[in-house]
Amino acid sequence: MTDAPSRLSEKSVFPKWIRGPQDFIGGLALVAVGAFALWASSDLQGMQGFSFGAGTAPRIFAVLLLVLGAVLAITAVLVDGEPMAKFHWRGPLFVSLAILCFAVSIRPLGLIVSAFASFLIAALGTPETRWKETIIVATALTTACSLLFPYALGLPIPLYPSFLIR
Repeated sequence: MTDAPSRLSEKSVFPKWIRGPQDFIGGLALVAVGAFALWASSDLQGMQGFSFGAGTAPRIFAVLLLVLGAVLAITAVLVDGEPMAKFHWRGPLFVSLAILCFAVSIRPLGLIVSAFASFLIAALGTPETRWKETIIVATALTTACSLLFPYALGLPIPLYPSFLIR
């Protein structure tokens, strides 16, 4: 008996006919996202003749995502693949929190504070964060966003907290 781990887990929760569980779950997730995108874009105007409507591109990409997801899931049934990897929640959790923080704080706190805070929250997603470098990059990206969005693109995004402007 060796100490090397076997390629496929002995206690798999997947049926034997699924030969690549990680690809199978990934394919199903892509199919679900594609189906949601089709549903979400169903009330948008589609293509009429040679003119594109607002829903044409989302539907095209949703169908492509559905097809690619289905191909990936079918391939996982036919070809040996990787077993399910352990899912790490820290990264997706902190990136989601950073997005939520930005969405909630952009109007009352302005772009400078919300972008900087969101970047720092997203940096918590990995234990390998070097804070000195993170703060330098956050400052550079916040400065770039502060120049790009309101000035170069002319978007009406507040730069400073609303209580400082009054």
